[in-house]
Amino acid sequence: MHPNRKFHIADRDEMAAFVRHEGFGTLVVETQAGLRAVHVPLLLDGERLLFHVSRGNAVLGALAAGAEALVVVNGPHAYVSPDWYGLPGRVPTWNYVAVELNGPVRALSEEELARLLDALSAEFEARLAPKRPWTVADASPGHVERLMKAIAGFALDIREWRGTAKVDQDKPPEVRARIAAALRGQGEEAMAAVMDPGSSPPAGGEGDHPQGGGGVFRAGLANDPSTTLRVVPLPISDGEEPR
Repeated sequence: MHPNRKFHIADRDEMAAFVRHEGFGTLVVETQAGLRAVHVPLLLDGERLLFHVSRGNAVLGALAAGAEALVVVNGPHAYVSPDWYGLPGRVPTWNYVAVELNGPVRALSEEELARLLDALSAEFEARLAPKRPWTVADASPGHVERLMKAIAGFALDIREWRGTAKVDQDKPPEVRARIAAALRGQGEEAMAAVMDPGSSPPAGGEGDHPQGGGGVFRAGLANDPSTTLRVVPLPISDGEEPR
């Protein structure tokens, strides 16, 4: 997490919406062989984060023993050239949005794992509408059951939420818009939409979104209202900030 509080995401519900939208993260846990990471699809259920791993994965033993784990969910990120600010004394930086969650892990039962797999496919198939959603019933008889023997499901009980949105929210609106335009020119549409949401076409039914020093901005897909995050309003500043 960024040490400067002005880049912290203050609202738990907004962090939760971000985690649900991204749906994928990196879990880090201490094993007998040292720190190990695994990259997993995620399902947020209140204050629990549900996931599964291969039984051959090096993290299995530690997770099964109830270890404390850290999950990092990364959103848009991009290099920002100092030339794009149009301000003196700038240096290169990297803008990003990320949420960290940590807590103890417990193993899921076979029945809970089956429900998790159903819920994961339902969650992400729904995003492909109007395609008819795939369900477990569409698989060959016995195929999913065989695959389930090779994986283990877990629930992380979230004890801490920490969010960072370092997106130049302390700069004037015209500076943010200029950087967003440069990012779009480099194909970095997601970060551009976070930095200058007003320049992205709104989804049906949405209103205007504030921009500039702090306020509301979008993470992930600019037209998805579930990904709206709020940062602490900031005064405009021309000074450099540690990264």
